[in-house]
Amino acid sequence: MNYLDTVNWMFKQLPMYQNQGKTAFKKDLSNTILLANHLKNPEHKFKSIHVTGTNGKGSTSHMLASVLQEAGYKVGLYTSPHLKDFRERIKINGKEVSKQFVIGFIKRNTTFLEQHQLSFFEMTVGMAFDYFAKQNVDIAVIEVGLGGRLDSTNIITPEVSVITNIGFDHTQFLGTTYDAIAREKAGIIKPHVPVIIGETQKETKKVFLEIAKSNASEIYFADETSSKYTSDLKGNYQKHNIKTAIKALKVLNDKSFKISEAHIKTGLLNVVKNTGLKGRWHVLQSQPKIICDTAHNKEGLTYIVKQLAQENYKNLHIVFGVVNDKDVDSILPLLPKKARYYFCKPNVPRGLDAEILKLKFTSSGFKGEAYLSVNSALDNAKKLANPEDLIYVGGSTFVVAEVV
Repeated sequence: MNYLDTVNWMFKQLPMYQNQGKTAFKKDLSNTILLANHLKNPEHKFKSIHVTGTNGKGSTSHMLASVLQEAGYKVGLYTSPHLKDFRERIKINGKEVSKQFVIGFIKRNTTFLEQHQLSFFEMTVGMAFDYFAKQNVDIAVIEVGLGGRLDSTNIITPEVSVITNIGFDHTQFLGTTYDAIAREKAGIIKPHVPVIIGETQKETKKVFLEIAKSNASEIYFADETSSKYTSDLKGNYQKHNIKTAIKALKVLNDKSFKISEAHIKTGLLNVVKNTGLKGRWHVLQSQPKIICDTAHNKEGLTYIVKQLAQENYKNLHIVFGVVNDKDVDSILPLLPKKARYYFCKPNVPRGLDAEILKLKFTSSGFKGEAYLSVNSALDNAKKLANPEDLIYVGGSTFVVAEVV
């Protein structure tokens, strides 16, 4: 199989949350542990940072990787989902894993993967860990896919654990209260491994303190510190992620890593260049200004709407699409009614039909039309927008993936 055949096989033959949603979710780590043993436990062969949270875990992971690169380390970075190409998930010093490695990994392990019916995410985690071990990375930044406790990445024992924040997303798996979701995310806390909490929330602080104490883990709340640093990631919400990343880096410095103030400053200002991150308050063009962002839940969209209100524009156009398990009713009150909406279905099986989305919005007093695709919606927004207008594209990572 060539690269395209290999990736298509991974996507089509095995459960994949990106496409299927709930039915792809596994209830334990047994398959991941089986695969790790089969691969001779690559997760034991490199140091790591483990990052979870409802929002900001991707940005924080990329910030950490960028600073560590500036400090001269060989840095693995595992994130999900990808926007354009599967290989975005697995990088070393910003360079994507080679097509040959992806092909070779699947070829070498096909029998095992089929025999044990591993999910797309399980095999991808195994591939990343195998790659990082074979490439002798100094440290890898590992972003959780979903939750924490039962996530396939949770077989590592990191140098530091990071939990950015807690919000309501994937509640069908993680629970419907802050307490329940916090306990799932706190599942990445390991005995004697320091943990950084990005945002102090009264509903979750006691949970984190309790679980950190039971693991004899030092715990730090990053938002209790001040930060003078800025980043090339321009969303207002990044101020939380900057503080979280810096606190984690300071803890690493206490563990014999050598990261200077200059490394932190330069690394934060060059996240996009060093790691290739896209889709975070990403300005695609000016006149009319087009901004896209992968924020897709209540907490993330709250920040987006506040930042949109600070922009100067004549008229606001919003290209919007979601997946079919999204609680649309919870985000409707956040979104501006004084805008023209262009409803679309992201091109994944889980995408919500644009006509259904339009009906939900228009019955709540919003104005807009449904379009056959994301790009058709954006093209129509461009046609109707004046140069001094603003077009925002979002609602789902998969919508953004089609325009970056």
